[in-house]
Amino acid sequence: MQPSDESASVNAQEITWGSSAPSVPDNKPVIDPDNPPWGIISAVLVWLGSFILLGVIPAIFLLFYAVRKGLAPTSPDFQHAIAELTLSDTTAIFYLVLGNLPAHLLTVVLVWAVVTGLGKRPFWKTIGWGWGRYFGLWASIASGAILFLAGTIVAKVLGGDKQTQLEQILNSSIAARYAIAFLATFTAPFVEEFVYRGILYSAFQRLIGRVGGVIFVVALFTAVHVPQYRPNYGVIAAVGLLSLWLTIIRAVSRRLLPCFVIHLVFNGIQSLIIVLGPHFTPPTVAPNQAAIILWCVHLLRFLV
Repeated sequence: MQPSDESASVNAQEITWGSSAPSVPDNKPVIDPDNPPWGIISAVLVWLGSFILLGVIPAIFLLFYAVRKGLAPTSPDFQHAIAELTLSDTTAIFYLVLGNLPAHLLTVVLVWAVVTGLGKRPFWKTIGWGWGRYFGLWASIASGAILFLAGTIVAKVLGGDKQTQLEQILNSSIAARYAIAFLATFTAPFVEEFVYRGILYSAFQRLIGRVGGVIFVVALFTAVHVPQYRPNYGVIAAVGLLSLWLTIIRAVSRRLLPCFVIHLVFNGIQSLIIVLGPHFTPPTVAPNQAAIILWCVHLLRFLV
């Protein structure tokens, strides 16, 4: 006896429903963080944009403070006057540090625009925000703590007690110290992971492979931190170690969330030491701080 058309239809539905193959809507794009919708040019432009924002926005904050202090931008010796102000006024240094906050926020907006195509794609899935292979929450937290310990040892062995430019700014005032601790914990891990291992690594590994992408991102991340940590090359080596581990985790897990948590724990421990450290140096403004803060002063010639 031949089955009726109705029975055949029911059996077909049962076979379809019982199948283990997932149903994927037609024409729905597969989101792969290692095959991003942006290319090398867009990635480099995002990095350049973040770099420019970190220079221009603090300089604008400094300009605002200088005008409040009575310095006239139209004065022929304005640049010299603002340089003297920056080297002698701890509040001016605080304004420079504070300018990093809107710079970070604007960088996130820039990253969002590229990742989503101005809202056409989901941000978190496209950038790879999730737990990857081998690294969940607790593994990432433990990794961040161990990495901080390893970085501290490397810094002590290779750099000794040489004071970095960042430490000089930390010691300029309590306000600057708290501001840097806040930025290092709550905004820098987001911004740096979005830009370096979210945008740059994804694009470059597709072009030159995973190993090439890791080498490129590690070198670039380490290089941009040299000005704030010189002349202590032990600290620079520790930053390179951090970058190497984070980028390897990104390459292996193919996700960004473990990198963010590791970076957050690493910076969070450092920030806790900054805020609660028992050996706080009295506020001073050393003459050799010029190497890290006068670059903002030079930018003012393009702003006034």
